[in-house]
Amino acid sequence: MTERMTVMKNARLAEEINAKFLLSDAVRKAIATTNREAFVPAGFRHNAYKLDALPIGANQWISSPLTVAKMTEYLYPQGADSVLEIGCGSGYQAAVLSRIFRRVFSIERIEPLMIEAKLRFRNLGLGNIHTRTDDGQMGWIQYAPYDRILFSASATHIPQKLIDQLSPEGIIVAPMEKNGRQMITRFIKVGASLQAEELEECEFVPVLNGVQK
Repeated sequence: MTERMTVMKNARLAEEINAKFLLSDAVRKAIATTNREAFVPAGFRHNAYKLDALPIGANQWISSPLTVAKMTEYLYPQGADSVLEIGCGSGYQAAVLSRIFRRVFSIERIEPLMIEAKLRFRNLGLGNIHTRTDDGQMGWIQYAPYDRILFSASATHIPQKLIDQLSPEGIIVAPMEKNGRQMITRFIKVGASLQAEELEECEFVPVLNGVQK
C-alpha cells in the first residue's frame, strides 16, 4: 500500500470515529496521523481500519480505534504534559497519546508484546514514548508525578501507589470492574483522594499481577 493511501485511510478512520463520537481537534488529528495498520498483526491488516478490537497474541487485544479515541478524550488531555499508561499492548494507544502529550510512559507486563511495541515506536520515529516491562500496578515512580494515568486493562481498584504518583488535580481513566460489568470511570484527584465519575460500559482484558516473559 502506498504511503498516500495509508494517510488517507487513517484520516478517513478519524472522520468515521468523529461521526460516532465527537472528537476534539487534538484527538481527531492524533487518530488521523497514527498509522493504525502498523499496530495490527499481519493476518488482520485487512481489518485494520474497522471499528473492531483485534487479537494481537498472548490472549491480548488491540482496542477498537473508537475505544482508543474515547479513552484519550476522557483523559481531558488539553494542557497536560505527561501520561502514564498501564498496559501497552500493541502500542497503538500510546502512539495516539504521543501525538498529544509531550511525554508518554507506557508499562507492559508481557515482555514479547513490549519488545514488539518498542520496535513499532522506533520504526515510526515516536521518540517521546518511554517503555518498561513491569507490573503496571506499581506505576513508575522515577518519572512521577503524572498529569494523567490511563488503564488499558480493567481493574477492580486503583492501587494507592498510582494515586500517589498522580499530580494534584490529575486524572485517571480506567475500565473498572463492578457487579460483573465494566465501566469506563474517570477519577480526579482531590487532596489525597479520588472523585469518581462513571462514563460508559466497556469490555477490556483484566489487569494481572506480575511479569510474563
